[in-house]
Parts: sequence; structure tokens; C-alpha cells
Amino acid sequence: MGRWSAWIADAFVRLLAVPSGRSWLDVGCGTGALTAAVLARAEPSRVTGVDPAEGFLAHARARVTDPRVTFYSGDARSLPVPDGSFDAVVSGLALNFVPGPERAVAECVRAAAPGGAVAAYVWDYAEGMAMLRHFWTAAVALDPAAAELDEGRRFPLCRPEPLRDLWTGAGLRDVAVRPIETVAVFTGFDDLWTPFLGGQGPAPGYLATLSAEDREVLRDRLREGLVVAADGSIVLPARAWAVSGVRPR
Repeated sequence: MGRWSAWIADAFVRLLAVPSGRSWLDVGCGTGALTAAVLARAEPSRVTGVDPAEGFLAHARARVTDPRVTFYSGDARSLPVPDGSFDAVVSGLALNFVPGPERAVAECVRAAAPGGAVAAYVWDYAEGMAMLRHFWTAAVALDPAAAELDEGRRFPLCRPEPLRDLWTGAGLRDVAVRPIETVAVFTGFDDLWTPFLGGQGPAPGYLATLSAEDREVLRDRLREGLVVAADGSIVLPARAWAVSGVRPR
């Protein structure tokens, strides 16, 4: 998934079209992909990144060394920033992992200046991430209980209407939900399969619980469900949903 996070972040920043010289808050900044995109595309006056994971923050600090950027440890539901202190408050690929996202969005609104943008994007786990859809289709065919781990089921927030409701419920105006689409290109089946062996995330985590024999069966079933080009490459659609709104003046 990380292969396309930088591209999605860049597209998201371009979509927001925040004028240059503005201050940004990156909520759930992780390893700094969105912060880096803001620096590259938006000419900000400053960027503050907040994340609860010290390991991610260490990676972000090593990755982004621009003096305009500061990273802090903090929870999205209790941001360590003053009221109304940022022109743009954003979050990338993180909101669905926050327990009680309503509180997180309320904090984003609090941190935004009147007239400031509040926006986020999440993967479309239900329909837009073909790589995961193929994986879980193959997994559930072999083990129906695996359906409970499918991100499309676990993250109902990652759809247009729930996102729109969350933003309007937070009192934001001019709310819009838009797709950000790209394609995931794999050089061959092994290029697609190997990341599933990493053990991190719901799909790799599930795969790690299987016996070697069952992993091979799942691997073969997944391969059978894919369209492979003459050169061996596999091209699959990837989509995120971006939601944005404006804090009333």
C-alpha cells in the first residue's frame, strides 16, 4: 500500500489547492508522506505533524528535514495545538484507524482557523483497492471466517456518504467528497504477492496465521483470479476518497 501513498498524497494536496504561504497541520502524519507532499506542492509557511507512534515520528523526522516542519507526539482526539492556529488541517490514510473518528474531526475543526480547510483521504477498501479485493475474495473462498478481517467490512467509514456525514456533522461547510484514482502496476505475480508476506496489516497478518500449505493454496487461488498481461505484468485500479470542508467564519 505504501508504494502509492506518496502519489495519493501529492494528488490530494493538488486537489485542495490551498494558496502558498499557509500553515498546515498533518494529523496522523505517520512516516511523513503527506507532510512531504505539502512541502513539495503547497509552498507552506510551516507544517506541523502529529502522530501517536514514536517509531513513525522517528522515520518522519529522518525523512523530512525542512526547517519549516515540526513533528509532535499526540493523539488525533486531543491535538497538542492551540485553537484556530492552522490554515489547513489534513489527515492522510489515518482517520479510519482512530477510535471515535467524530472526536478526531472535531479536534481538526478546533485546530483550523475560521475559513480554513479541513480535509482527509482514506483508501476505498470496499471497492477501490483491487489488490485487497482479490486477496480477500481468495481468502474467504477458502476460509469464510476471514471475511471478518476484510478492511472493506472493518472500515465502513471509507465510503463517500459516511465521510460526508462526518464532515457535515462537525459543522463544516462546502463539504465535498471526491475520488483520487491511480493504478497499481506489478511487474509480475511475485511483485504483488511478496508484500503480503510482511506480516503487517490485516491481510499479511491473516496470511501469517496460515500453515505453509494453506498459504500456497491461497497463493494459487489469488493468482487464478488475476488478469496477467503478455509481459507478465498485472495492472489493478487503486482509489482513495478525499473529503474536504471549510470551518465557518
